Amino acid sequence: MSRAPACLLDSNILLRISWRTDPHYNDIRNALLSYRRRATRLCYTSQALGEFWNVSTRPSDQNGFGLTIAETDLIAKEIEKDFEFLSDSQAVHDRWRALLVKYEIKGVRVHDARLAASMYVHEVTELLTINVRDFGRFEGLVVVHPGDVK
Repeated sequence: MSRAPACLLDSNILLRISWRTDPHYNDIRNALLSYRRRATRLCYTSQALGEFWNVSTRPSDQNGFGLTIAETDLIAKEIEKDFEFLSDSQAVHDRWRALLVKYEIKGVRVHDARLAASMYVHEVTELLTINVRDFGRFEGLVVVHPGDVK
């Protein structure tokens, strides 16, 4: 018996879905509802939740949301309740390392490669993100902007 299709949520999706004033909020909300109607598993990784925590707790004058630990924890618990966790493993690590070398990845892009590695290992072929271009190099992955979800 095969599992339902799955979509990984990038950290920028996790961040923006909690802010109704974000310009992408309606597109993200509609995309998530569309995935739910199609019974698509919506997933997150420890890395994406960590990036969410980083921006949420960073002061607003440093390009963060300036939330307290308690506020951030409350939203993180909702994410953990509503979405499926894709665990880290040796297989994810090994695939990530191989992607870094294969695509000659440097700097901040190592984080994108880690998400791609998790997708490959967990057989998740679709990624929902605001930053579609950041993932174009990874073969076999479908990278979707929330505004393009039907």
